Amino acid sequence: MNSPRRLAHGWQLSAAPDIPQALVREFIRPVARAVPRKMARQLGACRVSLVAGFGRSDTASQWTASSSGVEISIASRDRSGHEIAMELLLCLGEALWETLAPGQVKAYWQLLDAEVQAGVDGEIDDEALAGKTTLLRDRSSARSARRLQQYGRASFSATAAEYVHCLWHDVEVVSGREHLPALPLQRRLELLSRWFPPNPGYRLYPAKPARLPAPGRS
Repeated sequence: MNSPRRLAHGWQLSAAPDIPQALVREFIRPVARAVPRKMARQLGACRVSLVAGFGRSDTASQWTASSSGVEISIASRDRSGHEIAMELLLCLGEALWETLAPGQVKAYWQLLDAEVQAGVDGEIDDEALAGKTTLLRDRSSARSARRLQQYGRASFSATAAEYVHCLWHDVEVVSGREHLPALPLQRRLELLSRWFPPNPGYRLYPAKPARLPAPGRS
């Protein structure tokens, strides 16, 4: 590993010598800058390591949290810069779930419950969808505290990742039965924006074009 480099929020980045500088410049640094300051404070110190891979394993990332902060390692071999950046955001989302205050956890569960009551079948990504499908498969699964926590964690971490993704650059909403509809997605993102407001110069939604004044009569 090269000597650690500084990222936004005082976070640190270490990268193997063969990691392209363009990956750091065009993806990792911009993503870190897009993380809201309040979110970064709640996460605490963060050290990111970019590695080629984890031996023979096809694991995409690993992270641990301790009293000294969050340690994240991300495999870069055969993966695009955008995929690596999104994996970083997912790790941050998973770590953030562990730091939520009781009121935040309650508010997020209330959102998920409202979605289920409204018959929303889709989810924000494949892992959250699999967790939701398993949880709601039958009464026995629905009563499983372990499966409930797995679903909540997967759903929240992907939502947090998508929130920062939207701050980083414009994204397109994918539609379809397996995907989270636009309105529930909007409610999730707006909840996170209240907890973790965007940094100056960032916005959740693209700016609306200014309306031209009505032409006057000559």
